Amino acid sequence: MEEDPSCYQDAAKLAAGEGLGAEMQLDDVVGTHPDYNEEEEEQKYFRRKRLGVVKNVLAASLAAMLTYGVYLGLLQMQLILHYDETYREVKYSNMELEDIDRKVLMGINVTPVVALLYTPVLIRFFGTKWTMFLAVGIYALFVSSNYWERYFTLVPSAVAIGVAIVPLWASMGHYITRMAQKYYEYANYKEEHVQEQRQAPRGACSTYVVIFQTIFYACFHLSFVCAQMPMLFFLNNYLYQLNHTLYGVKHCGTLSHGTLPGFNKTVLHSLPRSVNLIIVESVLMAAAFLAMLVVLLLCGSAYRPTEEIDLRSIGWGNIFQLPFKHMRDYRLRHLLPFFIYSGFEVLFVCTGFSLNYGVCALGLEKLAYLLMAYGFSASACSSLALCTLRLRRQCPLLAGAFVHAAILVTLFCWAPEPRHVVQAPLLYSIAVLWGMGSALNKTGISILLGMLYEDKERQDFVFTIYHWWQALAIFTVYLWSGLPMKAKLSIMLLALGLAAGSYLWMERKLAQRVSYRLPRIPRPRHKMKGYRYLEDDDSDETASEGEGASRHEDEDDDDRHPAEANGGDELPKDEGEGTD
Repeated sequence: MEEDPSCYQDAAKLAAGEGLGAEMQLDDVVGTHPDYNEEEEEQKYFRRKRLGVVKNVLAASLAAMLTYGVYLGLLQMQLILHYDETYREVKYSNMELEDIDRKVLMGINVTPVVALLYTPVLIRFFGTKWTMFLAVGIYALFVSSNYWERYFTLVPSAVAIGVAIVPLWASMGHYITRMAQKYYEYANYKEEHVQEQRQAPRGACSTYVVIFQTIFYACFHLSFVCAQMPMLFFLNNYLYQLNHTLYGVKHCGTLSHGTLPGFNKTVLHSLPRSVNLIIVESVLMAAAFLAMLVVLLLCGSAYRPTEEIDLRSIGWGNIFQLPFKHMRDYRLRHLLPFFIYSGFEVLFVCTGFSLNYGVCALGLEKLAYLLMAYGFSASACSSLALCTLRLRRQCPLLAGAFVHAAILVTLFCWAPEPRHVVQAPLLYSIAVLWGMGSALNKTGISILLGMLYEDKERQDFVFTIYHWWQALAIFTVYLWSGLPMKAKLSIMLLALGLAAGSYLWMERKLAQRVSYRLPRIPRPRHKMKGYRYLEDDDSDETASEGEGASRHEDEDDDDRHPAEANGGDELPKDEGEGTD
């Protein structure tokens, strides 16, 4: 019996229909949605990335404000309480708190002198974010040590603060600059050099560097306001009026020597209860702990994990040497006087001006208001650095230098009358103007470093040098506390004039296209293998020993770069100059 061929054809059509139906169902599940717009989804993705970068900047700024506000507020309250001889005798008897306070200040100011040796190693080992977290945690440790005020708690925690100062601010400055670079990448993700992960054109990130550094310092300078909260709401209730505390003071301002000679040894009319002190310290501890949580939970990483691993693999010797190699760049050498003056002025306004001018004329109870005027002014005037977006980049630094020079000359010629509160408007005006100059100084230096070194893979070496010299200047101010006020003002005027002249000389050399030396960060010494490191120019294949050796020799040499003239085009390398 013969089979009908048509039945086979019907079966084949049926099977083909079933297969087509199954394929259509699969396409409905895993295929592209008819309403899916790839370009729109890409825009949403990079918009979320940009918002994440802004969140990181705001979180780092908030953490810096809380950390420094808690540190300054606690240190100020501690020094005032320990200064009162009745408080020392009743609370701690023969514990010699004055000697402990001297050693605490010594630990805070002396330890950063060696910070240049370990800061790059810390940032390389822990990474930028975790260095910030570690440093903020050390500041919280300093707060916790004040629950039990003894030599073995206060002095070691002060030394730890000194160790953490430079790593904290170096990592913060580098973190903000890195966020500006990432924001540029996310805002220009369609550019060819961004997609191919090549270096951005010179000056491409400058706008974001200016904006993010301005935001950071506008928040940071509010720490001087936050630091006055313990004194404003707690300690002022226990202070004598100026007629008592300033009874023995004969000279103020430019006629004074040391730190407010003749100031009464008894400043508290009644002693604060221990329970109240514990409450205040607990509030400060909560703020310090909040700063730690902000860094831990809200600050994203500055680099991908593989990039941090690569940077740890370049060798500890190279990490140790690179800060000193950066000092061979004439741009940094010309900025050193500004770094030093930056340290001079911030400590002078907190000690020399506030005590020998402000407290001497208005009394200790007005110290908080004077520093709050400085903090509010510095925070508001940080926004003036945005003029860099329209004007030449020299404007903020030179404007700040001019304001401070005018104030220093005024202070040099003025000796306010002790216990003469009529002088309050002039003192508050000087505090506001000094805050303006400080804002332009601090923000201008960080913006300038971000612009000059935006083509560097890492800026932490540069910010380490900046904050190390600033710490050295603060140490110098700590040493000169016994000098006459005229000598202090003369040194500051000399430093400011040298800083402005050196900076203008640097800009002139850049305008003349004088080439500068920029050390290159060497690549890892070992060959990376694995799917995370697969790239077009660095495959998983094993290179010959000769090629590897020659490549590393080339990487260790310094690069010579032609200088840019106001962010202009680069010139060819100067063949007449060799490298070391």
